[in-house]
Amino acid sequence: MSMRKRFKFPTAFSILFFILIIAVGLTWIIPAGSYSKLTYDSGNNNFVVKTYQQADRHLPATKESLDSLNIKIDLKNFTEGTIRKPVAIPNSYQRVEQNPKGLQDIAISMVHGTIEAADVMVFIFVLGGMIGVINRTGAFNAGLSALAKRTKGNEFFIVFSVCVLMAIGGTTCGIEEEAVAFYPILVPVFLTLGYDAIVCVGAIFLASSMGTAFSTVNPFSVVIASNAAGIQFTEGIGFRAVGLVLGTACVISYLYWYCKKLKADPTFSYTYTEREEFVQSYIKHDEANQNLEFSTRRKIILSIFCIAFPIMIWGVMAGGWWFPEMAASFLTLAIIIMFISKLSEDEIVNAFTKGASELVAVSLIIGLARGVNLVLEEGMVSDTILAYLSDLVAGMPSSIFILAQLVVFIFLGLFVPSSSGLAVLSMPIMAPLADAVGIPRHIVVSAYNWGQYAMLFLAPTGLVLVTLQMLHIPFNKWVKFVSPMIGALLIIGSVLLLIQVYLYT
Repeated sequence: MSMRKRFKFPTAFSILFFILIIAVGLTWIIPAGSYSKLTYDSGNNNFVVKTYQQADRHLPATKESLDSLNIKIDLKNFTEGTIRKPVAIPNSYQRVEQNPKGLQDIAISMVHGTIEAADVMVFIFVLGGMIGVINRTGAFNAGLSALAKRTKGNEFFIVFSVCVLMAIGGTTCGIEEEAVAFYPILVPVFLTLGYDAIVCVGAIFLASSMGTAFSTVNPFSVVIASNAAGIQFTEGIGFRAVGLVLGTACVISYLYWYCKKLKADPTFSYTYTEREEFVQSYIKHDEANQNLEFSTRRKIILSIFCIAFPIMIWGVMAGGWWFPEMAASFLTLAIIIMFISKLSEDEIVNAFTKGASELVAVSLIIGLARGVNLVLEEGMVSDTILAYLSDLVAGMPSSIFILAQLVVFIFLGLFVPSSSGLAVLSMPIMAPLADAVGIPRHIVVSAYNWGQYAMLFLAPTGLVLVTLQMLHIPFNKWVKFVSPMIGALLIIGSVLLLIQVYLYT
């Protein structure tokens, strides 16, 4: 018998810890630099210009002030709160004193990153607690048994429907962190239909991310990027809509192929060796919850749970909600479920605590990923990378320029995983470069959108590792699955970019 142990791919925690060490190393290698940043002070109705190691400058909140800084953004985008993050000022980059991080900063950044992610973590804990209470009532098991009977022979229709809904959510309101809330309700459904973890992540994360990549009216990416580029977000929307249809069709076709293979041979599953652990996490096999009647009470409980999601989407799109408000809405509905569940106080408390505890690992990963971003920000290397790349692509022929922009945003997506953060940092710098090569700025906005999301399918500093931790999917198996979809996104994006360049030059 061979004594050689089978290789096991590192966990999400190990991957992030390794990346954190690399980030510390980069602060020693990459020259430190900084753009001056512009923010709007609503209390005093003026602009504040922050420059490294210089006193803040205060300017009147007028169009003339923006023109003097060569920022082509409508004044109302600041005064109405559309743009809230600091905006990079063109031609203001300067080298600054190196600020390298040390080994002692690794632990500090992990702690500070976790503190910064507290709002997301509370949301996840509330969600987990809510799931724990519903599981204790038996509502999930009873509902899944009823669903399995009704969908027999038409299982893929559920996958198709989820893909379409998630893609719409992505293109309209940029469902990203919020997608975490959908796993507890949809994963048991996919398991009951005979699918695996890959199908779950494909229908939820992959479909929503493809929708977000081809954002049409998403306020957190294409709208804010267009505003930062000084144009209306409706410019180029037709090409983005075409990309949305093509991208979503690719995801659905790919999942149909995979599901068909999986049904014919369960061992085809990319995550076959992790299946048992995955099933145990989402399907509770206690005897008390087997063969339960799908009673009126349990139907009401599941209905309340399902209502939480359209409420959340409405809150994000129309109510200005963020994670504290989303957590509060889920907690309110959880309390209502507790009152109608007929569970004892001890049962409710224990179920809520147990459900929340099962998502501790997921929450900590979010904190670790924030820690990586903090190291890069405090080491002041992100602005240097942006300055170098903007100089690299300046002056290229238009068709080469726009494909180079796509590559630039793929790279920047690794260092700045926030879509809105990357928009306000890069667009004031990158968009004017389009003027020099004679193409409309909205094409650069499209390159930003498609490039950064091609990276966010893989970037450990984004939400990928959170999703994989929830679904017990090793990172290497995710790379194997998602690579064709990244290729599809880049091919569709490149063709649409070149068509636009051809039409406008």
